[in-house]
Amino acid sequence: MKFFIDTADLALLRKCADTGLVDGVTTNPTLIRQSGRNIHEVIAEICTLVDGPISAEVAAMDFEGMKAEGQVLAAIHPNVTVKLPMTWDGLKAARFFAAKKIKTNVTLCFSVNQAVLAAKAGATFVSPFIGRLDDITSEGMDLIVDIAEAFEAIGAKTEILGASVRTPLHVQQCALAGIGAITIPPALFLKLIEHPLTKAGLDTFAADWASTGQKIA
Repeated sequence: MKFFIDTADLALLRKCADTGLVDGVTTNPTLIRQSGRNIHEVIAEICTLVDGPISAEVAAMDFEGMKAEGQVLAAIHPNVTVKLPMTWDGLKAARFFAAKKIKTNVTLCFSVNQAVLAAKAGATFVSPFIGRLDDITSEGMDLIVDIAEAFEAIGAKTEILGASVRTPLHVQQCALAGIGAITIPPALFLKLIEHPLTKAGLDTFAADWASTGQKIA
């Protein structure tokens, strides 16, 4: 499973990227606002840290605006993936960019039908939001499983990018569902390595080794 980091915080991204296990990055207008920086500069710098798809989201809500903004964003770096909203104009833009061989990520997906339309439009990724469905007492993971089943049935080439992933359990469930990629906040990514039994075991090994008085190198 591919791990994308959902952030525009370069310091946190660098910490995650240093593990060598980050496959891509996603951003959105909210994350860019929180960074306090120019979107062109942020995306360009992210592309120097991670060699993989980097989602940069358009702000326009109309097809012509999305075309114009998407082409500007795509010109920043070959790895830029143009992030588009799940609207008719967004799907038209996805089809436009697919014809130009420019990667796209259709975001804010909350139904199987939306995901199927994104695949039909030629989107590279579709981002179903797990946590936000949980917030309204729906089962976000059910949507992931259903989209995966639908995509297999229709032979869709669009990749499911699980989004709004908030807990280690969500990560586990996405892996068990067999989806190809998820995007998660830096704090959650760094937390995945943790387990109390791992720490306890390492503490024991360290104490036992120290008692031997040996050195390996």
